[in-house]
Amino acid sequence: MPTELTMARHLDGLRTAMIAFVRYADRAGLAAAVPTCPEWTVRELVAHQGMVHRWAAALVRGEQDVDPDAVEATGRAEPDPLEWLRDGAVDLAAALTRAPADLRAPVFLHDAPPAREFWARRQCHETTVHAVDALAAALGRYPSAEETWIEADLAADGIDELLGGFVTRPRSRLRCEEDAVLVVDPDDVADWWRVELGPRPAVTTRGRGVADEGDWELDGSAVELYLALWNRGRGPGVGPDLETAWRERAAVTWS
Repeated sequence: MPTELTMARHLDGLRTAMIAFVRYADRAGLAAAVPTCPEWTVRELVAHQGMVHRWAAALVRGEQDVDPDAVEATGRAEPDPLEWLRDGAVDLAAALTRAPADLRAPVFLHDAPPAREFWARRQCHETTVHAVDALAAALGRYPSAEETWIEADLAADGIDELLGGFVTRPRSRLRCEEDAVLVVDPDDVADWWRVELGPRPAVTTRGRGVADEGDWELDGSAVELYLALWNRGRGPGVGPDLETAWRERAAVTWS
């Protein structure tokens, strides 16, 4: 799942998501519940995201001594956690910008891009998805695609990372007792994805043009499908049974 977007585009997406994150977190208030992450308040959401930024920046710099739990606890205790969040994002962007093109750093997804591009992409989508969580907190509900700032090219890239990198890993719980095919076909970009499911790890291929037929077929805009597949919304044609199964088996968690 090598990305077709440039590192500059991912850093731009990261910056845009951070602006949205801070705006909506401030609007919601730190004590507000997060509908898309029911176990979190906004303060806990901010602490988690700030920790991930600092952890990723440390890996890019070759540092191995970051304690994620301690960093997250620091974020929760910060008197101004939004400023702390901004500082971590700035530090991450600087680390990625300064990293050499042949950076040697750990990566953890199937068929990952080179390390510098991997981390720019991963943190772009990590921050975008959690900024959607902040928007949900401000709205008091799941947002629609139209209420977000996300552009189609970035959404398609996030779909590709999820379907090609996350759900194909051996540890993924996205399995079926019998072989089946999921086709994800956004109507506003050229790409579509075929996900072969069964008792084995999923196999994903990306195509262009006329999409294959599948046992399940999801269509709609790229942003609608991005939100649905990252468990931040329901795309057109996503029934409750499929939505429940996807949330249970394809959720991406920190641990």
